[in-house]
Amino acid sequence: MITLIAAVAENNALGKDNQLLWHLPDDFKRFKSVTTGHHIIMGRKTFESFPKPLPNRVHVIITRQKYNAPEGCIVVDSLEKAIAVCPKNEETFIIGGGEIYQQSIAIADKLDITKVHHLFDADTFFPEIESNEWDLVYSELHHKDEKHLYSFSFQTYLRK
Repeated sequence: MITLIAAVAENNALGKDNQLLWHLPDDFKRFKSVTTGHHIIMGRKTFESFPKPLPNRVHVIITRQKYNAPEGCIVVDSLEKAIAVCPKNEETFIIGGGEIYQQSIAIADKLDITKVHHLFDADTFFPEIESNEWDLVYSELHHKDEKHLYSFSFQTYLRK
């Protein structure tokens, strides 16, 4: 199963200048719990936005450049090759960035979205979630609080 996992604003914003636009600790915890133990596919810029590789995950990095990734990471030059190196009988997570989401939404089985209930100025966006292609099967609202500047919802979509 191929799952796109992302935190997405109301206007589909993902980030600006290779940075997230918000800090939501509960989203980070959920991302960690959902992706730990799995292969995660990302573009090079997304990988470089991390201070170091995320623990207990196999990083598959897509880049067209020659790239020396840290030990334990797999570097490929296409989405197809990235998927090919992942186990077929396990859930694989695509974690960004915008270009990789655009390429992969047509082949995804599931969308694991944190919808941030705010509009942001951004330069990177998530593709439109087409209601004729996806069923929203789960949604859990979290109100803003002392640790979260914005309200957000955890949402799960399955392909129709």
